Amino acid sequence: MSLVEVSDLSISFGDVRAVEKLSFSLEAGGALGVVGESGSGKSASAYALLGLHRGTGARVDGSIRVAGVDVTAADDAELRALRGAKAAMVFQDPLSSLDPYYAVGDQIAQVYRVHNRASRRLARARAVEVLDRVGIPDAVRRSRSRPHEFSGGMRQRALIAMALACEPQLLIADEPTTALDVTVQAQILDLLHNLRRETGMGLLLVTHDVGVAAESVDEVLVMQSGRAVERGPVGEVLVAPREPYTQTLLAAVPRIPARPAASDEKPAADRGEVSVNGEELVGTEPLVEAVDVRQVFGRGKSTLAAVDGVSLTVRRGETLGIVGESGSGKTTLGRMLVGLLEPTSGRLTRRARVQMVFQDPVSSLNPRRSIGESVADPLRASGERDEAVIRARVRDLLKRVGLDPEQYDRYPHEFSGGQRQRVGIARALAAEPELIVCDEAVSALDVTTQAQVTALLAQLQRELGLALVFIAHDLAVVRQVSDRVAVMRRGRIVEEGEVDQVYGDPRDPYTKQLLAAVPALDPVLAAVRRAARKELAAA
Repeated sequence: MSLVEVSDLSISFGDVRAVEKLSFSLEAGGALGVVGESGSGKSASAYALLGLHRGTGARVDGSIRVAGVDVTAADDAELRALRGAKAAMVFQDPLSSLDPYYAVGDQIAQVYRVHNRASRRLARARAVEVLDRVGIPDAVRRSRSRPHEFSGGMRQRALIAMALACEPQLLIADEPTTALDVTVQAQILDLLHNLRRETGMGLLLVTHDVGVAAESVDEVLVMQSGRAVERGPVGEVLVAPREPYTQTLLAAVPRIPARPAASDEKPAADRGEVSVNGEELVGTEPLVEAVDVRQVFGRGKSTLAAVDGVSLTVRRGETLGIVGESGSGKTTLGRMLVGLLEPTSGRLTRRARVQMVFQDPVSSLNPRRSIGESVADPLRASGERDEAVIRARVRDLLKRVGLDPEQYDRYPHEFSGGQRQRVGIARALAAEPELIVCDEAVSALDVTTQAQVTALLAQLQRELGLALVFIAHDLAVVRQVSDRVAVMRRGRIVEEGEVDQVYGDPRDPYTKQLLAAVPALDPVLAAVRRAARKELAAA
């Protein structure tokens, strides 16, 4: 009997059919990646394996067996016994999955006690053991820390430790690396690979990042609109996909060539070579100049230099990519460039109108106001009072970013993530900027939506002569959109130059480390990189 057997699974939320007649199986010790765009039904299917839709109003039909348990027929006690003990889940956002008031070790110990009736002392020792197993340094001391005292990568490791506490036969990981830097992502994927090899557990990995699947699984199941469109060995599906949808999905994935050459050059129109009314704009005029700028937070012994002596220039019509891990100072620098933060020291000169597009359009758009009114805010702030003029201008902006002008009076929750990001871009354009700073503007989007938004930005840049500062931890996306790139670490720029020079012949060891951590679509290359990271860690 297979570890997981799903037959004709259908899931409905009211009138919405999220999953339609889905069937698949997973053998003990195997690894299956479920990939697809947002709304494809992949997470809904994963939740069904543990009966998590029960009591939500969702309708679940079909057959689901996990570790010998008939999930659809199981009573509440049988489901509780299944969850954590036989099958465990790691969710995307560890902050919402961990209780902020309790020490991480205590939370893991509680899970262990629920399923094993162990003493507090024994459960505590088990918590320390699994924290150490997932690579948390000084596990005894850190087990007493609360979630906010852990970095994002450490919190994700803690969730994996919690899942491993009862030695489950199946681990379900739902987008476990979406918000992580490339180096931390590589560490988590390597950890999952090693744990599967050491324990023999099965792995079901849900992700919209095809590269993540290539790094981690044996087989891939591609979903679209609630249905399975293709399944097979990872090397076959990702290298030679049969179905048009899979081919489209893979074509949207940004890539980093091993050795950039002339044939790898992007078309001139995508490289920021911008002209307006026949006038070439790239490199003609510096819009923003930063000279030895610093941004210090805190006082006394608790001071932190988030940006520490950075100098750079952004010129009209070009795209400057800024990459680095969380805490490198790239977002703080971006906020300084647009004037949301003034430098603690140094000189920052702006010769242009600037705007910012933020990472999370949900939190940057007022849920109680229509998207048209949000886009209109900069127009009103500039002094425009004629409502007819404002409405006409907003409708034009919505059309320019690929939205229906008739959606003026709709609210943010009625739009997809990619559509909300287009609203954010329209709002930035309303102020008629010459420079837009995009802070992780596509990091939460699936690859096809990500490709659509980056293409939109490139089009707007060509049409309007915009300069862009593109801040991201995704090195492949930055290479795709940038003319120049600056690599940040601990508040400093460690390497800067033309994008092909930095990516093709990196000088700084940190840049090399970042590039080595980028997921590879080729499973064979992914295995080589994983082995290289293992050797580097052991050195």
